[in-house]
Amino acid sequence: MSEAEDFARLMRELKERGGLSYGVLARRLHTSTSTLHRYCSGEALPAQFAVVDRFARACGASAAEAVDLHRAWLLADARRRAGPAAPDPAPDPEPVIAPDPKPEPGRAAADTREPAVPAGAAAVAAVAPVVRPSWHRRRAVVAAAGLAVGAVAVALLAVTAPGRGAPHTASGSGPGAGARGPAASAAAGTAPTAGAAPTGSATPPAPPTEPSRGPATAPAPSSAPPPAPAPGQAPAAPLRAAVRSHVWAAGCDHAYLAERGPASVPPPPVEADAPAWAAAQRAVHAGNQIVEVTLHGTGSGAVVLEGLEVRVAARRTPPAWNVYEMSQGCGGGITPALFAVNLDAPRPLARPVAGNDFGNRVPAPSFPMRVSAAEPVVLRVAATTTGCDCDWSLDLRWSSPTGSGTLRIDDGGRPLRTSAAAGRPVYGYALDLGRWSR
Repeated sequence: MSEAEDFARLMRELKERGGLSYGVLARRLHTSTSTLHRYCSGEALPAQFAVVDRFARACGASAAEAVDLHRAWLLADARRRAGPAAPDPAPDPEPVIAPDPKPEPGRAAADTREPAVPAGAAAVAAVAPVVRPSWHRRRAVVAAAGLAVGAVAVALLAVTAPGRGAPHTASGSGPGAGARGPAASAAAGTAPTAGAAPTGSATPPAPPTEPSRGPATAPAPSSAPPPAPAPGQAPAAPLRAAVRSHVWAAGCDHAYLAERGPASVPPPPVEADAPAWAAAQRAVHAGNQIVEVTLHGTGSGAVVLEGLEVRVAARRTPPAWNVYEMSQGCGGGITPALFAVNLDAPRPLARPVAGNDFGNRVPAPSFPMRVSAAEPVVLRVAATTTGCDCDWSLDLRWSSPTGSGTLRIDDGGRPLRTSAAAGRPVYGYALDLGRWSR
């Protein structure tokens, strides 16, 4: 059973036990009945975890069932991003064991000449390799096992060890997230400067006029523990992160700022296609931006998330561009709990805000948090601005039994970008006219 089929099976089980129809569930998820049916049949996969979380809540899933559903979604989403699995290689031919030669009558026991090979055995030997007797095989297997272990160790080091120049961010631009910030500076014998980016990051900042970028992914979690750091080197973060920087409120409400005129801008996309649409229009987030980060551990132990810091790299005058709204307004009874960030503040903070689930209060997120391979954590950050075109990022402090450090959260190794849009022309897409209009 594939990862997507396993996820669909869990959704069907929760739906059948909850007793709700596709229509009722679709209204609570702010999606169509046909889309929900495709999720449950395995024909499609939700683009964001918020849909999965709302589905679990609506079906009355327990905490353990919600974790199982989230884990299945993570695996299916990682498989979708990685593409179809490669077919298994053809098995090697079965080796043929050559029998020990027996002395013939009249031949001396010390004769070392090779015995004659029958024609049938020669034909078989042309297809499969000849293997020595058992004591030869045992010695060959031990030697081959030693070579295989060495190759696996080298491969693990190449994948998990942060080499020189490798980016240590949670944006998917490198193999893992490295330790930086005050802990890393102390390990290197230097003191960090106020407002500076964490040390160890090898990803260059984007030019100020660069448009918004697409979502970033990180490799699927691995059960192998990270290698021990070299003397004087900060430990690698035992975390994997998937960063989504184009998250729309309620899955439909968002706006972008673009320089192009309405006649040159295509119709608004669905949320899953927003990164490609925004990149093609060289558009940036208008007024607000929601970033969703899914974190899970890579080893057998737990990692403690200690806090979240906001870094504003640049503030510019907002461009005089047009605002394009992705919908004519949508709403729902669910407001996820999140961290709110005011980018206009001199020193922006990630302030926890409670959510609402159809009248039920959702507690605000708070640090410290515990994350492991079996217990993922989803952080949701909503940043707003009314006065600047801002480049910004997040630093997530973590600690574990192997060390501590800082995980950089950005947009593909470049700063996130959110621009104020007050006083700019606002356009909405008129479906009946097939064009943008004010």
